[in-house]
Amino acid sequence: MKARLQTSMGQSLVMTPQLRQAIRLLQMSSTELELELVEAVETNPLLEWAENGDNAGDDEAAPGASSDEAPADLGQGDISDDGDSWEGRDEDWSSGHGGSFDEDGDGDSREQAAEADTLADHLLWQLHLSHISARDRAIGVALIDALDEDGYLREPLPGIAETLLPDIHADEDEILAVLSQIQRFDPAGVGARSLGECLSLQLDALPADTPGLVLARGIAAGPLERLPRAGIPGIAQELKQPLDAVEQAVQLLRSLDPRPGKQLGELTSDTYVVPDCVIWRQRGIWRCALAGHAGPRVVIHRGYEQLIRRCGDADASYLRAQLQEARWLLKSLEARGETLLRVVGSLLHHQAGFLEFGEQALRPLTLREIASELDLHESTISRAIARKYVRTPRGTLPLRAFFASGIDTEGGGEASSTAIQSMIRNLIDGENPRKPLSDAKLAELLKTSGIPVARRTVAKYREAMNISASHERVRIV
Repeated sequence: MKARLQTSMGQSLVMTPQLRQAIRLLQMSSTELELELVEAVETNPLLEWAENGDNAGDDEAAPGASSDEAPADLGQGDISDDGDSWEGRDEDWSSGHGGSFDEDGDGDSREQAAEADTLADHLLWQLHLSHISARDRAIGVALIDALDEDGYLREPLPGIAETLLPDIHADEDEILAVLSQIQRFDPAGVGARSLGECLSLQLDALPADTPGLVLARGIAAGPLERLPRAGIPGIAQELKQPLDAVEQAVQLLRSLDPRPGKQLGELTSDTYVVPDCVIWRQRGIWRCALAGHAGPRVVIHRGYEQLIRRCGDADASYLRAQLQEARWLLKSLEARGETLLRVVGSLLHHQAGFLEFGEQALRPLTLREIASELDLHESTISRAIARKYVRTPRGTLPLRAFFASGIDTEGGGEASSTAIQSMIRNLIDGENPRKPLSDAKLAELLKTSGIPVARRTVAKYREAMNISASHERVRIV
């Protein structure tokens, strides 16, 4: 399944309905996935909820089932060294260095409300992880603010330039260059200025050998708007292409999403965090597993499956179609679980220090690094961590917390922005309330620790943490 998963999520197959389903399920939170499965069970007679201890069959194993292979040191597994699953082994979570972790307390996985994850939030997060200048980042923020709910940029570039004044004087070419960067973000197609450009951006994410790709690009860039009136025969005549080739290209275009921004919407105010994965340390090794409720288990209804051989042609045809859809769903669920485990396992490998010592040990990490390591597309990594949470000995954390941009240190390494903010917070917590530390003094103290940051950078981080300026923090005690 890993090879098949890399193929589908790594954008090396045609955008079939099955692939679109797998991508959509990957981006869902646990709560959204549960609602999706409830609807699937209600509408497909070939699906039913699995009873405790039921198996989905050899080719329909539930996502997150225990593997026969012991997990590697990366933590990409859900069993312990002796073959037992993580269930019922909560006592191992805080084992190790004298209980160096802060425990959650009540042990309830639904202990905090989920924050709304809007399209703008999703894009800004990717923007801040990009290796671009502060000037380009400011332009990117203005562009993202101008996107509508469907993910389109309706405002002309001169209008964007005006919103940047007087701080930044940018010409259209400079703004267009940053827009091109945003158009490579997830979801594919975001930042487009027209439907044709939106579909073209999604086509660019497909491999060059995708059937109908070249002709689909030509249609998206040219006669797309005339397609409803002219029809496929008219477009084939206009482009002087075989009818079947145009039909194939149009089918590819129809498999794309004309409103990519709708893929992310605000959560309702009463939505609570349900962890998708669990991380714990056992015998000095960090391990991970899918949470028991991360992928509600559904199985093939064997009674209806056996009925196919005994019913009439019409009923048998209907049941076979429903059986195929059920199998696609189970495969997509399995793919979702495996992708999520691989991503979390890679994060464990890179951010073990974060779990051990907290934010100060968070190293710079980007989507590109994880994507390269796992041989997946960056958009796949972005979908895999979107609105996903993991329960750790430090509490329930969003997977986004494991990523951070960084700056160079005097020692030749990098320090993450999150780690620097943590250092600033600690310095302010320990300051003399009669004489609080100024931003310049904080920058000087950080420099002595090997973190060369400007006063303006310190001020930006301090404001991001909602900490007042030094003159407002004076206290007479």
